[in-house]
Order: sequence, then C-alpha cells, then structure tokens
Amino acid sequence: MKNLTLPLQGAQMLFVAFGALVLVPLLTGLNASVALFTAGIGTLIFQFCTKREVPVFLASSFAFIAPITYGVNKFGIGATMGGLIAAGCVYLVLATIIKIRGSEFVKKLLPPVVVGPVIMIIGLGLAPTAVNMALGKSGDGKFELVAAQPALIISILSLVTTIAVAIFAKGLLKLMPILSGIIVGYLASLYLGVVNFDKITEAAWFAMPDFVAPEFNWYAIAFMIPAAIAPAVEHIGDIVAISNVTGKDFFKKPGLHRTLAGDGLATIAATALGGPPNTTYSEVTGAVTLTKNFNPVTMTWAAICAIILAFVGKLGAALQTIPVPVMGGIMCLLFGSIAAVGLNSMIKAQVDLNEPRNLAIVGVTLVFGIGGMAFGIGDFSLSGISLCGIVAILMNLILPHGHHKASH
Repeated sequence: MKNLTLPLQGAQMLFVAFGALVLVPLLTGLNASVALFTAGIGTLIFQFCTKREVPVFLASSFAFIAPITYGVNKFGIGATMGGLIAAGCVYLVLATIIKIRGSEFVKKLLPPVVVGPVIMIIGLGLAPTAVNMALGKSGDGKFELVAAQPALIISILSLVTTIAVAIFAKGLLKLMPILSGIIVGYLASLYLGVVNFDKITEAAWFAMPDFVAPEFNWYAIAFMIPAAIAPAVEHIGDIVAISNVTGKDFFKKPGLHRTLAGDGLATIAATALGGPPNTTYSEVTGAVTLTKNFNPVTMTWAAICAIILAFVGKLGAALQTIPVPVMGGIMCLLFGSIAAVGLNSMIKAQVDLNEPRNLAIVGVTLVFGIGGMAFGIGDFSLSGISLCGIVAILMNLILPHGHHKASH
C-alpha cells in the first residue's frame, strides 16, 4: 500500500492542475492531449535541470494565450510553435545572465512598472474574446456556435461556480475552481442539449496525440520573443512562493538560473511537439501547501500520469466536446484575474503613478495594448503584447528617474 501512496498523490496533483492545463489548448486551438503529454515531459525536464529538488508541476501557461491565438490565426500552428521555441530561448538567456550577474540585473531590466502593465494587457486584450465565447460565438465574434439564450445560462453557471469554489470551498476543492466551473457548465450544456458526442464515439480508446512539428518564420519569432517577458517574471514569483511554502531557499539551491533554465527547456520541448508553453503552476503549489507534501517525487508521478492520459483518445475527444460558452464564462473571470495580477504587482511594489515617468510608461503601454497599436516595416509588424513589452522596456531604460510629482 505504501508503494501506491506516491502515485496516488501524484494523480491528485495532476487533478488539481487539470482544468487549467486543458483550458489553454482548448482556447487557442491546440490539442489537449498534446498539452497533457508536454506538461508531463516538461515537468520531468524541469526536475532534471533542478536536480529534482523543487516540488512544482509545469503545464500550459495562461500568459501565452493571447500571443498563441494571434499567432495561430496569423502564421499557423507550426510557425507559432517555432516562435514559441524562440520565446523559450529567452528564458535560457535570462538564466545565463542571472548565473553571471545575479538576479538583480533582471529586476533592473524588468521592474514592476514594466511588467505590471504588460501583464494587464495579457488579460484585458482578451476581454472581447471572453465575452464573445460567453455569448456562444467564436472568439472573433463572427460565428454563432450556440444560441444566445442557452449560451448565456451556461456561461453564467460556469462563471458563478468558478467564483463560488474559489471563495467558499474548503480543502483541495478550493484549488480546483476552473475544473469545477467546467464540470458544472458541461452538465448544464448536457441538460440544454448543446453537446455533440460524435467526436467521442469516433475516437479510439488509445491514440497517439496529434503532435505538430515547428516551422521557423522570422515574423513569428520576432512577435513571440517579447511575449516571454511577463511569464519569465511570473516564474520568479512562483519560485518565491514555493520557497516560502517549503521553508527552503530555491533561489540559492538549486538556484534561480537552474529553475529558469528548466522552465525554458520545458517550454522549448513542449512547443517543439505542438503543445502550449509550460510554466510552474501556482494551483499545485497551493496543493503542496495544503497537503504538506514537499516530496518532489510526487511531481514525477504527476508527470507520468499526464503522459499516460495523453494517449487516451476518448479523453482528448471528450475535451473537444466542451461547448464554447463553458470556457467563455470561466474566461470572463480568468482574464480579468490576469489583469488584476498585473495591477497588484505594481501596488505591492508601490509604483508611484504621480511620478510622470511611471505614468508615461504605464499609460502608453496600456493604450497601445488595448487600442491595438501596430508598428510595421513592409510585411513585418509588431502589435499586442510583443509591442507593449518592447515599448515598456525601452521607455523604462530611456526615461530619466525623477522625483517630481505631476501638478494638477
């Protein structure tokens, strides 16, 4: 029985991460079975890089939802994956710089006044997509996939369940608001007759995930590289969190350069197979806090469970039957929450927006991002998060630090 304890605890950790893990590919047009496989492989790569010392699980990154959605529409899945491999290489560059110069350099290059508004754009830029899907339309609003009235009922039930579980639930259930929202929304969809089971009946029980080979397109690469800024900084925050939970300083041992490199290599491996980029999961860190299970071997078993589930064809097909309003309802909370995280990072760092320099950086970044500003030369153009990231970094480097308050 003791031999079964760790595999069962690993399966429990995967269950906590499952809702968020599959939501990203379902929103971006990627394959959920591939995402399961690459989450498992990515976690194992991270463990190898960090000498299996850090009890974290890696899976689909929310920070890349907007860039992937844009990239798939603009360049296709293959070229988007090539761009994301380049984004993973940014982590390796940052890891090398941290190894040579220490983590202070990253804090100077990417302070909260830069990262905060960029994270806010990741959330707010997707607001129209969330609302369209909640109303039963495609993400761009062009097609009605589910009639408006049942769509609204389903999306509201999904949203209310997700909020209720996040606020009122106790124990492990509190860590699974997205999964709970998906289940309730799916049950409501079944009741209202908007679920199509054809894909499940046609699917085999065991099937190879639909891997996609990357293609390398310079436009896609230039678009994706700046998009790595926010998740790289998010990674540092996650390592702080797990260090606090376990009482160990992972910045020193195995070292931030190792964890960042592990995250980067996991992202490169995931996107090389057609999966979403990986990131450390705070839901699983929450489960570690709750269960006091600090053994990294548990995450090895979670990774193995994810890899096994990736080959269950019926599961992949079942995930594709989740109606659009279920995801739309959850996204209304999710994308707003991402924006709030960006705002909170500035509040915690006490960024003074009365200082004209800070106000200029935040203001320009937000308007460029939400307004859809694009700079282009010929066929090449930068827009969205990529443009915002570059503009925020350049303004932060160029504008002088002053202590003059704006007069009103």
